[in-house]
Amino acid sequence: MTNNKSEEFEDIEKELALISKVFSHPARIAIIKLLTKKKEIKTGNISDDLPISRTTVSQHLKILKQAGIIKGTIDGLKIHYCLDIKRLKEIKEKYDRFFRSSTLDFKCKC
Repeated sequence: MTNNKSEEFEDIEKELALISKVFSHPARIAIIKLLTKKKEIKTGNISDDLPISRTTVSQHLKILKQAGIIKGTIDGLKIHYCLDIKRLKEIKEKYDRFFRSSTLDFKCKC
């Protein structure tokens, strides 16, 4: 039996860990970077720009969408994806607050 005490962590700690997990794969970072450049892209076209298959792209898009980082609109058989700038700004602010509140000015003696 595992001793799962994740409920004892603060909500912000759990959220930052979840967001970090979303950002932890290079393909998802590449998709975000691609959407930053192109502003909007159709589902099938993403695999034309990245070295990953359409199936793999689809899996990563699902994770990004669940995290609220991207949003999509349906156009026939295709989905147009773009970044959710409001959500990305919220995420940035949460990381900024975390790093501002952390004591990073100390000197380690190890």
